[in-house]
Amino acid sequence: MTEAAAPYATPLLARHEALKAKIVEFGGWLMPLQYAGILEEHRAVRGRAGLFDLSHMGELFVEGAEAGDALARALVTDPPSLAVGRAHYSMICLPDGGVIDDLIVYRLGEERFLVVANAANATVVSDELAARLAGARAILDDRSLAMALCAVQGPRSVDIVSPLTAIDVAGLRYYGIAEGDVAGLRALVARTGYTGEDGFEIFVDVRDADALWDALTRGGEPHGMVPVGLGARDTLRLEAGMPLYGNELDRTTTPYDAGLGRVVKLGKAQEFVGRAALEKVSRDGPAKRLVGLILRGRGIARHGYPVHADGRRTGVVTSGTMSPTLGVPIAMAYVAPGDAEPGTMLEVEIRDARIPAEVVPLPFYQRPA
Repeated sequence: MTEAAAPYATPLLARHEALKAKIVEFGGWLMPLQYAGILEEHRAVRGRAGLFDLSHMGELFVEGAEAGDALARALVTDPPSLAVGRAHYSMICLPDGGVIDDLIVYRLGEERFLVVANAANATVVSDELAARLAGARAILDDRSLAMALCAVQGPRSVDIVSPLTAIDVAGLRYYGIAEGDVAGLRALVARTGYTGEDGFEIFVDVRDADALWDALTRGGEPHGMVPVGLGARDTLRLEAGMPLYGNELDRTTTPYDAGLGRVVKLGKAQEFVGRAALEKVSRDGPAKRLVGLILRGRGIARHGYPVHADGRRTGVVTSGTMSPTLGVPIAMAYVAPGDAEPGTMLEVEIRDARIPAEVVPLPFYQRPA
């Protein structure tokens, strides 16, 4: 019998402990779940801004003359089509089309890319990418433990980050990335996030983690920014209809099942892992569909709860909560395609009761333009 590996400590653990955060293990890391409370932190992000420690994410740099083409063969998207300074949402899939992980791919230069993976899958993705890049003129540099990542999310994000950098963050496009200094620290600044709000993700060397956190904290104080933990990050992403690996995405689920078939570039020149299987799903249609649900009765739908339609089981809840913004119970669930149209009334089994739930379009919440 082998002992489980000890979790990694975020480089900002001392900062979180000083703020009296509740620390939990998540994705193999010790991370803050909440500080003042999930509801308060959630509302701060929607109304002002929140500061997140995302240092548990995986950062994989791919460089070389064939870096773009090699990534195109490894992933479902087409990284060579990205302009320098741009990013896109992507996935790495199995030969049968199941999702190994969902990713963000940034193009930092003509021959340099950054692939960001989920914490729990970072090692798996790194190993899989290394195997798929073998033989190409491309080098994979896994810097997951060498980098720290902080995010500022919310409508005041530009006001907080702008004074700390010469980068034109106000002019940086959504899913754009730039290199420069933030608070005197060498950084990558991306206009991406996982909350449904505007915001920035700032990558620095792990040695600069404390200095970045402190500078962002000082800059955010006049704007009412608060530190935000994993609890509110989950309720925010759920309101925004964003999938969480292990809930909405896994190795038994294809991008088409999750309503994300748009990311699969079947027309690109390169053959890629999972193409044949995904072409079939694209042609024949998925066996299940991800939907949004608003419960029309008392109760909170949780991961794993059964969903019924006309007395038969049609699917299962993947994520659910009481929406702090909307004030109603919301959930995402996989159901049979015939039960997935908005307006369809289903039932979620909560303990011994079946609670009415209406299928609604995703996202539940979208920030004002």
